[in-house]
Amino acid sequence: MSRTLLPRTVFGQTFQNPILLAAGTAGFGRELDGVIDLDCLGGIVTKAVSLEPRSGNPAPRVAEFPGGMLNSVGLANPGLARVKADHLPWLVRRLVKGRILVNVVGFREPEYAEVIRGLEDTAGITGYELNLSCPNTSSGGVEFGATADSAARVVSSCRSVTRRALIAKLSPALPDIAAIAVAAVEAGADGISAINTFPGFWSERGVARLGAGNGGVSGPVLLPVGLQAVRAIHARLPETPVIGVGGIRTVADVNRYLEAGASLVAIGTAQLADPRLPLRIVRELERAHD
Repeated sequence: MSRTLLPRTVFGQTFQNPILLAAGTAGFGRELDGVIDLDCLGGIVTKAVSLEPRSGNPAPRVAEFPGGMLNSVGLANPGLARVKADHLPWLVRRLVKGRILVNVVGFREPEYAEVIRGLEDTAGITGYELNLSCPNTSSGGVEFGATADSAARVVSSCRSVTRRALIAKLSPALPDIAAIAVAAVEAGADGISAINTFPGFWSERGVARLGAGNGGVSGPVLLPVGLQAVRAIHARLPETPVIGVGGIRTVADVNRYLEAGASLVAIGTAQLADPRLPLRIVRELERAHD
């Protein structure tokens, strides 16, 4: 039996394959429509949705470096009202088989639940990925997942307003990511996304490459970090689904995450460089499964 068994049941839903598009790298899907068939993927994690619109950080927002990329988009998004009225209805119509996870962010703890409450009457959403760990805002990052108490409070408040799946997205910078994962699950999370980008800084001739200075590190350099995080979480929470994120470029990388204990994987930076890569990986998985 193939270790990339297709399909798979996660969060009480059937995912036709384990390949998702990671939050922030494919917007709300329109950016890739016509480039790849989104409905052939396991699903998409949307760009972060906040209560109010955000313009994000000053340009430049992206900088490459050997081994990866640094980004400082700053959670730019149209805000709850427009996402609900425009972006999500389009995506729900577009996807028949692919699953939709909405990435949710707040700048005060109660805002997470407020966003989710506002989306609850939107059909077609499988669950919510709670962005507890974004390092690329101008203030240095939204880190409601930095402590067990703060992560649990956010998850608990969100659990009180939805029966859909809740997935806590955690930072690789945590001293004990598995302990925060346990706290999130005990508070009501159905799964964990591991990992978010890693805080970083890059300069050329003493000048910061990003308009906001700091940003989030992604790309191949994150692969071993993500694998270790997934292994640690799976060891503590063997029955809890984990979405492996970070550095995935090949079927071999997908298998590494699955072997580490991930139930699904999300591809981010690699599809920015090559938008057709996720679909090629799906086709390879299908051939391996036949």
